[in-house]
Amino acid sequence: MMEQKRVHLANGMHLMCVDEGPVDAPVLIFLHGFPESHRTWRHQIRHFSDRYRCIAPDQRGYRQSSKPQEVSAYEPSQLIGDVFLLADALGIASFTIVGHDWGGAIAWGVALAGQHARVNRAVIANAPHPAIFQRLLYTSPVQRESSQYIRAFRDTANDPLVKDEGLTGLLEKVVKWDNPSAMEPEERAELMRDRQNRDAAFGMLNYYRASQMVVPTMDEPFELPADYTAPDLPKLTIPTLVIWAMDDLALPPENLEGMDDLIDPLTVVEVPDCGHFVPWEAPRAVISAMDQFLQS
Repeated sequence: MMEQKRVHLANGMHLMCVDEGPVDAPVLIFLHGFPESHRTWRHQIRHFSDRYRCIAPDQRGYRQSSKPQEVSAYEPSQLIGDVFLLADALGIASFTIVGHDWGGAIAWGVALAGQHARVNRAVIANAPHPAIFQRLLYTSPVQRESSQYIRAFRDTANDPLVKDEGLTGLLEKVVKWDNPSAMEPEERAELMRDRQNRDAAFGMLNYYRASQMVVPTMDEPFELPADYTAPDLPKLTIPTLVIWAMDDLALPPENLEGMDDLIDPLTVVEVPDCGHFVPWEAPRAVISAMDQFLQS
C-alpha cells in the first residue's frame, strides 16, 4: 500500500494524497477517474517515483478526501482549482499533469488554464477533449449510446438505490464498461469497499451532475443544434501525450479525430485490445508511452 497524507487546500478542502519520490525532482501529478482512487496509477507511480516526485490525490468526493454533498461543489472550475491549490500547498511551482477518465477531463482543464506558466506537459489517457466530446454526443450514435449511463447518474430517481446499496447498485444497473476480471482480486475488493461509502457515492455522481455536458436521448436527432457554439478554448501548445485504449466501451476511438487541430505538439499512442481502465489494464503500455514521452 502507498502511504497517504492529508493536504489542506486554501479553499477549505482537504485531499488525501500520495507523495512519493525525491522532493526536488520534476513533478508528475496523477488524477484518477470515476469510480476509482489514487490507486488507478499504482503501477506508474511505482515505476516513476525513483526519478520523479509523484503526487496522486484522492480527488474531492472520494474516499477520505473532502466530500461536500452539494452539486455546485463539483463544478469543473472547482475541480481544476483543487489541482493548482494542491500544488501550492506542496510548494510545487510547475508540473506535468497526468489524468485518466474524469481525472483526464480535469487534466485537460488544468493544462489549458496553466500551460507554460504552471503546467509543462500533459499526459491524458482515455479522456475526451472538451471541444470534441460534446460534438460527438450530438452527432455520433456510438458515443451517444455509450454515454446514456450519464443520464442515469444524473437522475435523482436513482438516489434511493444508491442510499440502499451504495454506488455498486447503480453501477450494476447501468454500466457496461466495467472489467472486474482485469483487476487483481485484492484491488477489486478494496474498490468495492470504497463504493459502499454513501457520501463518496454522491460526491462521485456530482461530477456528472455539475457538468454542463448535454447527453441527448437516443431518439433525438443526430445533428448539432441550431444554437450550438463550440467551446471557446485556446489551443494547447505544451507537449501532450494522449494514450487511448482502443476497446473502450465508454469512450470509443472516434474521440481522437480532430485532436491534432487542437493540440501542438501532440503524440498519440493507441493501445489495442484494452478496455477503458488502461492505466491498470495495460500498465506496461502506459509506462512505455510515458517513458518515451517524458524523455523526449
